Amino acid sequence: MSYLLHFETRPDLCGGETVIRGTRVTLRTVLASLAEGGTLDDILADFPTLSTSDLQAVIAFAAASAEEDLPVPPMPKVA
Repeated sequence: MSYLLHFETRPDLCGGETVIRGTRVTLRTVLASLAEGGTLDDILADFPTLSTSDLQAVIAFAAASAEEDLPVPPMPKVA
C-alpha cells in the first residue's frame, strides 16, 4: 500500500501539519484517536470525511514508523 498518497502537508493548511489528503483532519489526530482505543468505526463516525482506506494508510504509516525505530537484536553467537 502506498500510504503516503493519503497524506499531504501544506503550509497554508492546519499550520503545516500533515493531514489526510482532501481533509483538515491531521495525521496526529487520527493516531491519537487510535492510541486512545478508538475503533475504526468510531473514528469514521467522528470524522466522516475519512475513508477506511485513509485509516489503513494511517495504520501502515504507524507500523512503518515503528519499524524504523525498533532496535535490531544482536545475532546469537554460534557455539
